[in-house]
Amino acid sequence: MKQLLTLCFPLDSGIMTTVRLATGGACSLAGIGLDASEDCKVCVTESLLLLLHRGYPAARVEFCEDEGLRVRIGGEGGRTETSPCEEDEISLALLGALLEEFDTEREGDVLRAVAFRIRKA
Repeated sequence: MKQLLTLCFPLDSGIMTTVRLATGGACSLAGIGLDASEDCKVCVTESLLLLLHRGYPAARVEFCEDEGLRVRIGGEGGRTETSPCEEDEISLALLGALLEEFDTEREGDVLRAVAFRIRKA
């Protein structure tokens, strides 16, 4: 597995465009096609929203080349007590519809990270 890019940043909706651009670049480096790249950008954004809704102040996104692109999006810096919202069900449904393989990392009932792989076409 080859590390391509790691981003650490405050979890703020204003930075999502920058993260989407970086995701597109990581997809390009891993040889991912345009359609799968667009799906990957949506999945990264939805994963970040899941963490934002749970009160994490920051996130870490890791991109690795591994028979395509492996992505792990984790919450950083502890979290405030917030309850999952209705929009989280939509985010999880989108992840399930766009990805063949994804996993959520939890500590008890607390979501810590989302990981997935986008395969080359």
